[in-house]
Amino acid sequence: MDQRKVNMLAREYCDDIGRKEKPIIISHHMLSGLKEGQEKMSKSDPDSAIFMEDTEEDVRRKIKKAFCPEKVVEANPVLDYTKSIVFESYGEFLIKREAKNGGDLLFKSYAELEAEYLAGNLHPSDLKVNVAAVSYT
Repeated sequence: MDQRKVNMLAREYCDDIGRKEKPIIISHHMLSGLKEGQEKMSKSDPDSAIFMEDTEEDVRRKIKKAFCPEKVVEANPVLDYTKSIVFESYGEFLIKREAKNGGDLLFKSYAELEAEYLAGNLHPSDLKVNVAAVSYT
């Protein structure tokens, strides 16, 4: 909703120039910034967010460095991405990990993943690697 004014300006501009097809604005809640204490992403800090033009390497690097405390759900940006993007897009989430680390886990809901994360059955590094992988596909 932070972008409402600029979105409305774009639609008004279309009226001014006589353009029939106006942009369609799709909004969702503002995703958390990837750094500790950031309530929302910041364009002025490129490492605080994933941008559409980011390369696969950028996405992996940013998520690898992202704030993601073990067994903590509140203000955890990696979990926010998981809930808002991964589950909204795919409906489930496969965590691939080596057998020595417990093997693969398939989560059918965000609530299931959150419970396992809170219990310590899913390590932040496993979560990050898999969120980065699915975020770029």
